[in-house]
Amino acid sequence: MRLTRKWEELAEKTGISPSTISDWKRKKTNPSADKLKIICDVLGISLYELLGEQDSRRVMDYVVVNRESEDDLLLETYHALPEAHRERVNGYLQALRDLGNDKN
Repeated sequence: MRLTRKWEELAEKTGISPSTISDWKRKKTNPSADKLKIICDVLGISLYELLGEQDSRRVMDYVVVNRESEDDLLLETYHALPEAHRERVNGYLQALRDLGNDKN
């Protein structure tokens, strides 16, 4: 299967081989996560936009964060807290959300 110019250009910009892209189309398979990230980076869009999702906050039941990031540290710290402390954190977050809503 010969790729159209747009697919050839995508292959050039991403470094993904044209035969790999052709396989996705021909076999109706999906790219791996690492290839999706490359495509998103090259196109300057989020994974949610690539997948055509409208509300990126509610697409999945899980979140992916980079290890050693602030988000990862926050999640690790939160999960290490005793349940009572997590409840207090949740209450504090709700209070902050309410304050933000009051300003709108």
